[in-house]
Amino acid sequence: MELEEHYTNRSGWLRAAVLGANDGILSTTSLAIGIAAASTTREPIVLAALAGLVAGALSMAAGEYVSVSSQSDIETADLKREKMELEKMPEIELKELAKLYQQRGLEENLALQVAMQLTAHDALGAHARDELGINEITQAKPMQAALASAGSFITGGMLPMLVSIFAPLHLMVICQYSFSIVFLAISAIVAAQAGGSSMGKAVIRICFWGTAAMLMTAAVGYLFGVKTT
Repeated sequence: MELEEHYTNRSGWLRAAVLGANDGILSTTSLAIGIAAASTTREPIVLAALAGLVAGALSMAAGEYVSVSSQSDIETADLKREKMELEKMPEIELKELAKLYQQRGLEENLALQVAMQLTAHDALGAHARDELGINEITQAKPMQAALASAGSFITGGMLPMLVSIFAPLHLMVICQYSFSIVFLAISAIVAAQAGGSSMGKAVIRICFWGTAAMLMTAAVGYLFGVKTT
């Protein structure tokens, strides 16, 4: 009998990687489209894509690290507080843990027995998991999130960057949009497979909002463009 496969243990790095890849594709493409709609030469488009790629990757890494570090700080503070409470009033904490198990469906005596055994094995771990909702799978990992986000942003952003270099200038907007939709769809499929979710919903969601973002940036480029006749 094979063990059932679960995907929750991937939630930390997968969220950051998916966000980074999609943002890399979408933001770099949108930037390139906006400049392409306002320019008659290739150089500004390539420069804008490159600047967006570098700035975006660094911004994603810094943002993920800071936000996940804040979450980690909160978890650390909660664990420290819980450890102090276990040292000062273990009986109250034991009853509190048993009450949690009662609320989940165990009868009173069994809940108390379970709480006693788990407390004897690892009191802080039991309270962290069942009272605070903190465990090894979901625990915040700032560096992992930062590296996953930055790496995936660069991977995603390199695709529209290559399009800005090699696509025909007069078809730049069309090529950027067409390729980016394909890239976004592939990214959504990979993420859905890795996370065990619906591929169809993931593709429709990212393609719809991606199209909306690129249409708006193209409109800005045409509205404030500097093209000459």
